[in-house]
Amino acid sequence: MPDSSPRRAVLVLLATAALLLVSGCSVAVVGRPSAAQPPASDIPSAELQVVGATDGPIDVLARNALADLEGYWAQQFPDVFGQDFVPLEGGYFSVDPNDVDPGEFPRGIGCGSDPRDVEGNAFYCQAPDAPNSDSISYDRAFLQELAEQYGRFIPALVMAHEFGHAVQGQVGYPDYSISVETQADCFAGAWTAWVADGQSEHTQIRAPELDEVLRGYLLLRDPVGTSINTEAAHGSYFDRISAFQEGFQAGPTACRDNFSAQRPYTQGAFSTPDEAATGGNAPFGEAQQIAAEALPEFWGLAFDQVFGEPFTPPQLEPFEGSPPNCAADDLDLVFCADEDLVGYDVEDLVGPAYEELGGADYAVITAASLPYALAARDQLGLSTDDEDAIRSSICLTGWFSSAFFDDELQAADISPGDIDEAAQFLLTYGTDPSVVPEVSLTGFQLVDLFRSGFFEGAAACDVGV
Repeated sequence: MPDSSPRRAVLVLLATAALLLVSGCSVAVVGRPSAAQPPASDIPSAELQVVGATDGPIDVLARNALADLEGYWAQQFPDVFGQDFVPLEGGYFSVDPNDVDPGEFPRGIGCGSDPRDVEGNAFYCQAPDAPNSDSISYDRAFLQELAEQYGRFIPALVMAHEFGHAVQGQVGYPDYSISVETQADCFAGAWTAWVADGQSEHTQIRAPELDEVLRGYLLLRDPVGTSINTEAAHGSYFDRISAFQEGFQAGPTACRDNFSAQRPYTQGAFSTPDEAATGGNAPFGEAQQIAAEALPEFWGLAFDQVFGEPFTPPQLEPFEGSPPNCAADDLDLVFCADEDLVGYDVEDLVGPAYEELGGADYAVITAASLPYALAARDQLGLSTDDEDAIRSSICLTGWFSSAFFDDELQAADISPGDIDEAAQFLLTYGTDPSVVPEVSLTGFQLVDLFRSGFFEGAAACDVGV
């Protein structure tokens, strides 16, 4: 389980006969800060009371988000859950753990907790017969630090995740911890889409901040190699961003329906001590060899089973800095139709990605898969050099990755964290036109295309099936 230091987030589900405490710390958005525009209109403190709050910017942002969350869920509840939304009975609590006035919290904060217990955290709690049950509490000093470094949407995102737990408190929790946490991520994504669509009165988010939100979830995943059955499991990086994006794209009904025990998760334990010792990562050269074997194997099966025709593997050629003569000299990933050649730049892209992402072998495979998918489209008689082709290649890489994850290929076995590495690669490098040319896609859109292919297969990828 992650630690609760100011740079990490802790999302814990503790259940006993006497207490149900869902504790969710903030979503730390890493990367270059990009502060949101000021809120369209602040809600007066008298209209939504946050016990212990100041007039400072973090409390204002949190209060505005809570007001918009109440409005959003009041709208959504009747259609989604067939009942009216009940405002949180225990209210909201803001604390600076280093400057606590006990007189402000005569009954403690959420569920009667000591105000200092929220340090470096935020949580929703629900506990029978406890003071201030059904409430959200947060450390405003912690949120201030995160907002200063990672963007001003962060307090709103923290409130959205915790409010997701409050929604669960009214309609019921999924059966497993990982489902509880990822469903709350989904609810947060649904609300964020409503904000991004300009429907909220007090909260705003810009498109670049969505990339930062996804990057931040890397800090919130369970450690790679954590079993899905671990108590208080939260999910892999891909599990969590997939849940957020599912809510963002499909809305709260999808969050309601798609988080049962049957939901597919990519989190898993290491299978051997050797795998644990390497973090599931192969040496760079071995990763290249896996790509060279797995890609033709997958596409051979795909053409045979889905398209009903044979597949001729293209030549896969790594290069050092300068692409083959058949390609533009500013590309790190290339497909040359006339030569039936796929290439990737070891010096400027794949090698650095492997190192910078921590020995990420699947980043190497993901990079090779993108132009390889264009070669597959070419053999299907489809375009390879327009926006539709680029989008399709990313989706098809998701389809290839799902086959890899499901152990359908003989070339290599999947390791915990591999699919996380695909998402990291797309977010970190995919917005560079030398990697994904011809179209301006945000990291959020790249991961969403990959996610569609991973979960929906070829039907999502514009290849005529």
